[in-house]
Amino acid sequence: MGKEIILNNVLEKLPYHLRSFILKQPYDGYTSQNQSVWRYVMRKNIDYLSAVAHESYIKGLKITGISVDKIPKMEGMNRILKDIGWAAVSVDGFIPPNAFMEFQAYNTLVIAADIRTAKHIEYTPAPDIIHEAAGHAPIIANPEYAEYLRRFGEIGSKAISSAKDYDLYEAIRHLSIIKEDPNTLQKDILEAENAIDKITSNMGEPSEMSKIRNMHWWTVEYGLIGNLENPKIYGAGLLSSIGESKWCMSNNVKKELYSIAACHVGFDITKPQPKLFVTPNFAYLSFVLEEFANKMALRNGGLTGVEKLIDSKDLGTIELSTGIQISGKFTKVITDENKRVVYINTTGSTALAYKNKEIIGHDKDYHCDGFGSPIGKLKGINIAIEDMSPTDLEVYGIYEGKRCNLIFEGDIIVSGEIITGKRNLQGKIILISFKNCTVKKGDEILFDPSWGVYDMAVGASIVSAFSGIADPNSFGLHFEPPKEKTHKIKYSTDEIKLHELYTRVSLIRNSKQAELNALKDIFKNLETDFKSDWLLVLEIYELIYNEKDKEFTNKVLSHLKGLSQQKSIANLILDGIDLIKKP
Repeated sequence: MGKEIILNNVLEKLPYHLRSFILKQPYDGYTSQNQSVWRYVMRKNIDYLSAVAHESYIKGLKITGISVDKIPKMEGMNRILKDIGWAAVSVDGFIPPNAFMEFQAYNTLVIAADIRTAKHIEYTPAPDIIHEAAGHAPIIANPEYAEYLRRFGEIGSKAISSAKDYDLYEAIRHLSIIKEDPNTLQKDILEAENAIDKITSNMGEPSEMSKIRNMHWWTVEYGLIGNLENPKIYGAGLLSSIGESKWCMSNNVKKELYSIAACHVGFDITKPQPKLFVTPNFAYLSFVLEEFANKMALRNGGLTGVEKLIDSKDLGTIELSTGIQISGKFTKVITDENKRVVYINTTGSTALAYKNKEIIGHDKDYHCDGFGSPIGKLKGINIAIEDMSPTDLEVYGIYEGKRCNLIFEGDIIVSGEIITGKRNLQGKIILISFKNCTVKKGDEILFDPSWGVYDMAVGASIVSAFSGIADPNSFGLHFEPPKEKTHKIKYSTDEIKLHELYTRVSLIRNSKQAELNALKDIFKNLETDFKSDWLLVLEIYELIYNEKDKEFTNKVLSHLKGLSQQKSIANLILDGIDLIKKP
């Protein structure tokens, strides 16, 4: 993250592994046409959304410092957002779901730096600053919704992904990048779409991340609120899409009461949604979120949780009943005849923690070759090791300097001399270290004395399993930003000339003087050299609408109506004209 990026007091709390995604907003890179796209969408949205959006939207635009006329600057937004305990950062397009949600957990909005092209003014599959800033930011001014968003990030960032989830993320990111680039060949877009279809058709059992990502889509992105007959819009995807915000209010889109069942409903980012979910209020969103969280490995642990971590092929954490946390890449689990976990293994760098703080001396460098430990009670003994009193421990020969032979219920045998142990805040043993130690199950050697000191985590059961590291800062967790960057559009000589015309009109508008001769000259250029551009013609019409030169006004209007014969832009032009004519 560049030194020139200014952090407010909210951003200062971000963990370092998230900061690699943050980039300096390329504000000087926005063209005058980009600014006009922002202005058109915002003016049209505010006019329409005033009637159909949740009441927090219009209020939130003012509270979060979002201007109608200009693309917002991150620094300006952050000066205002900090007053409601939030912040915003600029990133390059889609970032991995876990990282995106973790930003939310730290009260930080992730805002894609780029802006949609005029060609995709109604809707873009790529995240852009209209979607993120004008869609997400205003609603967080509502405290109840803001807390839902934060809590969603907190829980969602712990959801376990499958290995295929990341393939899907990269495929979607690639499609969104090339689709927004006007220079992309159609065959490349079709190839990218086919790649997504191939991945989605072979995903297998949906992961926790895929389910909670569905819930995020149907609430934060495409949510409706109120009653089924007359709902209001609060989802950012709808608030930022001037096409779909109208479409979603029609009877063509089925409305259903939001429930946990939405976690099983997938979505297509490239098409209008045929069905949307309606929540009665923001509090109900949190109720459903907690219902889902209660089904996650985060709160249930067990064999299922470990198997999900193994399937993810990524860093994860399990927490035992004593509170000790093991963070690394889980590769092996041994169960007994009742499918209870009796032994776990990680491969590669592993760290141990307690209450999300790394245990001194048990970092990833010390456990660089992985970690293994039995889980459960000792065979024939009802009381778990962590619940044993000092007298119990002495009776069973579990104390420093004693060579012992611990036989666990899963027939895991730990034989060695106890060096030391660690206890948690309640005085329960959470870790026992041995020398000259052998760990085996039957004839299988799980730890050999030649490997050094054996550290055994103590816990009767796995109570939690989640994605990520218990103490990411101490672990030195680092996310690599996506390798494929959003394409920087290469403008032709003609396009650069067109942007210069947009700049001239912008300067005239800001001067608050019509300057008819200059506008006539610009319009003449448009008529001869840029016959298909409608947005700048509309801006000229707006400036001269109340002028006395009706001949010029009618000429511009006639040109616009001629362009509106093209079906793809008809509504955009006619809606723009209607907006200008309103008081």
